[in-house]
Amino acid sequence: MPELPEVEVTRRGLLADLLGRRIAAVEARCTALRYPLPRRLAGLLGKQILRGIDRRGKYLLFRIGQGTLLVHLGMSGSLRLVTAAEPPGRHDHLDLVFGDRTLRLRDPRRFGAVLWIEGAAAAHPLLASLGIEPLSDAFDGAWLRAAARGRALAVKPFIMDSRLIVGVGNIYASESLFRARIDPRTPAGRLSLARCARLAEAIKATLEAALAAGGSTLRDFIHGHGASGCFQQQHGVYGREGEPCRVCGARVRALRLGQRSTFFCPRCQR
Repeated sequence: MPELPEVEVTRRGLLADLLGRRIAAVEARCTALRYPLPRRLAGLLGKQILRGIDRRGKYLLFRIGQGTLLVHLGMSGSLRLVTAAEPPGRHDHLDLVFGDRTLRLRDPRRFGAVLWIEGAAAAHPLLASLGIEPLSDAFDGAWLRAAARGRALAVKPFIMDSRLIVGVGNIYASESLFRARIDPRTPAGRLSLARCARLAEAIKATLEAALAAGGSTLRDFIHGHGASGCFQQQHGVYGREGEPCRVCGARVRALRLGQRSTFFCPRCQR
């Protein structure tokens, strides 16, 4: 699933190419994604100018005209810029045509979402309950310690809870805990302020490193220009079960936490 770095890389690339351009046409080929496509989408978006692209967690927010087009890429979706002449593929469900360039949504599993929001986007039910942005200045060890106080939940599913912290998906949770040298099974409420500070810094550093590398490309995720990310080449533990730890040489272990695969070094992470 595209996580925060992949979504942010997509946002930055599309913003550089499309900001201020007018939508000439809209073509919807499949109206049944996670939610039905908005009615009159072509009428709502046609001839409107793209005023900006924001991100909230893993949601992209296209500010168009007097409203916002909310897009979630689901499990395997991607947004690509293609030439207007490039024919759509089987899983290409929506086109926004900007003159000679087309923004194309591809979603093989159709778990993505495209919704139209009038008025304040932050008040939409899908966004209103989201937690803190981990790359914001407000996210630090003190915030994390206060949020974790009294919680018996293991720290890995704790930092993956989007109602608390947005965008820290499975890959980056494992990598952040490895960077912070914290066992993913540790109850969140048992973390000291010093360890919370180390973990907050590790989450920021991991996400920033992933952004610099263009994200992680697993399965079929690609960026807006068709490129792939390469952060998976830097993974310390994720997907490396049985391989030697890059720090101490111990064998990386895997287990299930919160029904998700979790990778860690039993020697480095305590």
